[in-house]
Amino acid sequence: MNENRSRKRSAFSLIRGAQIGEYTTVHDQVNLYKCKIGRHSKIDAYVYIEENVVIGNNCKIRPFVFIPTGVTIEDHVFIGPGVIFTNDKYPRVEGDWQLMTTIVKSGASVGAGAVILPGVTIGKNAIVGAGSVVTKDVPNNAKVAGNPARLLRRSK
Repeated sequence: MNENRSRKRSAFSLIRGAQIGEYTTVHDQVNLYKCKIGRHSKIDAYVYIEENVVIGNNCKIRPFVFIPTGVTIEDHVFIGPGVIFTNDKYPRVEGDWQLMTTIVKSGASVGAGAVILPGVTIGKNAIVGAGSVVTKDVPNNAKVAGNPARLLRRSK
């Protein structure tokens, strides 16, 4: 479903150019700009998603999440409340900046309050502990936690 179909929208949400899949729920107080969200996903209140972000099918994005340009979230991913993704290692108000991409692979789970620095990949079925700061790639099936996030365990 795209944003132009008849769906009651709140005066407090801003949804522009977003492609939203069938049976996806978008709650109140969200900002969605030119992003693509798959089917059967849930976008909770107070979520901000920038342009060119892709979110797969059967995802759950909890409240107070920020997802900037450059982030791809594959299918069956959980993003906990208050998770912040970034897309530039050296942000400035003026001058050049370098957009870096971040990928969250299928089946991954990111705990509440985690910060995901740009240019990392979170592997399939990986788990990022609440409050972690992810500074480097997380392997498939790994559990990481801490600041910076460190490998706790890896399953097969």
